[in-house]
Amino acid sequence: MPPTHSDFGRAFSCVCQRNADDSQVLARLHRFSNMGMLASVSFENSDRHGLATTAEGRARFDNAFAVAQAYAESPHGTLLLSGGSGTGKTHLAAAIANRLMAKGEPVFFAFVPDLLDHLRSSYGPENGLTYDELFEQVKNIAVLVLDDLGNHSGTPWAEEKLYQVLNHRYLTGLPTIISTSTVVDRLDGRLQSRVLDPRTSQVVDLGGGIRTGVTGVGAVEPELLKQMSFDSFDSAGRGADAQGRQTLQAATTFARAFAEHPEGWLVLVGDSGSGKTHLAIAIANERLRRGEEVFFAFVPDLLDHLRYTFSPDSRITYDELFDRIKQTSLLILDDLGSQTSSAWATEKLYQIVVHRHNAKLPTIITTRAIPMDPQDPIASRLADARFVTVVPILAPDYRQQGNGGAPRPDRGNPSRNQRTR
Repeated sequence: MPPTHSDFGRAFSCVCQRNADDSQVLARLHRFSNMGMLASVSFENSDRHGLATTAEGRARFDNAFAVAQAYAESPHGTLLLSGGSGTGKTHLAAAIANRLMAKGEPVFFAFVPDLLDHLRSSYGPENGLTYDELFEQVKNIAVLVLDDLGNHSGTPWAEEKLYQVLNHRYLTGLPTIISTSTVVDRLDGRLQSRVLDPRTSQVVDLGGGIRTGVTGVGAVEPELLKQMSFDSFDSAGRGADAQGRQTLQAATTFARAFAEHPEGWLVLVGDSGSGKTHLAIAIANERLRRGEEVFFAFVPDLLDHLRYTFSPDSRITYDELFDRIKQTSLLILDDLGSQTSSAWATEKLYQIVVHRHNAKLPTIITTRAIPMDPQDPIASRLADARFVTVVPILAPDYRQQGNGGAPRPDRGNPSRNQRTR
């Protein structure tokens, strides 16, 4: 077509392909898709909250479920479902595929390592489908589902074939659904450029796996989420004087505003039991309810988890956990200053704080006192009034008032009983 024609630059199937028997083409694709038990997966027979056992996991799956349903109704661009094993990525991808096939859309569902094996085997003369036929069908099928991208042998040939497929579909705007348990930053750089373009891609992070252990670090304990919300927070303060009540009400106002629009840093300063952690978790509750990512960490525990990643028993590397902490959408550092002040601990916290300060990433910090030492590298970041809002709470220890109300959770660890609340 000439450049002035409305169809200039668009891709169309060759006449010989349009004349092919659609039933034969789809039958061959279904043979290679081999969805097996996944053929019965649907949105209707799915648990809306998935297999997650934490509030964060349920919120993530619920958000992904809604995104997947919307995509199935109007597929366009790339939908990337990222998360650990058992988070429901493949389940949602299969539900989309089955919904579209029920509406008559041609869909090719492929486990990526199997797809690459099929492409390799198609070079053989005994194969009923030639390499060119299979490769063109994968590139041009109306909807393509690539399950477990990144779990393949990363040979130059494999990376080249995947790039050719994804590049073609990116340029032609063909709907593509991808699931991956690989950290997205570890994918081939060319693949990233095609599946992470914000103009054409939706990326949904379902978080870590459903198992517990070090990979679960960062999740807020369900009991804390249940107990600590804005509704359960007493902004009048039991036993607080006028000044204490005033600071509690101001802190509540700042916390609610941050929960609506997390921007900059919010630093809550007060004695143990003054309500700092309650407000921080109340913010986490609100963000999780909206399907947003939250990484919550009691600082001494966080440093223990980072040390543990050097163990051969750890299922997550130090770099993976450290990068997750630095890059997470909302980081909550609870009781900063209560950690052992070793050189290693100070350096790790400094790296986290500096990265998030430079990147202007939303962060909440609770602490008993702002560090004042001019030599403290973290103190200068917390003193940046352009970006950091420091809110003091002068109320007394909530747990020691003894005049009604729910008791604070006691985790049975003497050091934890002194955590800032």
